Parts: sequence; structure tokens; C-alpha cells
Amino acid sequence: MTNEQRAEQIIIKYGFQFNYISKWEIIDLLQKEIVNYQPGSSEYIRLLCGYLYCLGDISDVTLLEKVKYSINMEVGCMIDGEWIDSLNNGGVETQFTGSRQEIIDSFVLYYHNFRSEEDEEI
Repeated sequence: MTNEQRAEQIIIKYGFQFNYISKWEIIDLLQKEIVNYQPGSSEYIRLLCGYLYCLGDISDVTLLEKVKYSINMEVGCMIDGEWIDSLNNGGVETQFTGSRQEIIDSFVLYYHNFRSEEDEEI
């Protein structure tokens, strides 16, 4: 399964009803990706980090920073710094971040119709 297909499967499995998604499952998936990083998996990792942002709080900043800064530059560029900043400041809108709800809405909008390239070719 390609990394884009893995991302698509996560969206199918969890959807965007964040009240029904286990934060601990997302954390577990992220930690497995850190240990078993696959080249080209930045979209999959970004999706997992986005879910963690939507579910998380300040206690999750350390894991988001670890993913952003310790895997490689490709992954680091894919992880939105505003997710980290927003969790650090309790979701309060600043000149550098939108409100927490705006950031979540943007994440959902981006991934709502996400399809792997393999599916688009069919």
C-alpha cells in the first residue's frame, strides 16, 4: 500500500468527527511512523499530525515538534508550525495563527476529498 493510500485509509477509518477518534490511537500511529519511517510518507505523517492537532492540547506539542524537527526536512516542511504554535498558546488567535477552529476547518477542508493518486487515475 502506498503512503497516499495509507493516508486515504486513515481518513476513511476516522473521518472528521473528532469527538469519536481516539487520540491515543493517533499517537500510537505517529510513534510507529517515527520508528519505522518510510521515505515518501510525509503526507501520511502530516495527516496524523493534523489529527493530533485537532484532538490535542499542549501536552502533544512535544510529539508534534519531534515529528517536525527530527525525521527529515521533507516531513518537517509538511507539518504546519501553526499547529504547534496554536497548541502552545491554548488555541488563541494570534498574528501568526488563526483561531483553533479556523485551523481545524482548514485541515478538514484540505483532506475532506483527499484521494490517493492511484485512485485518481482510475
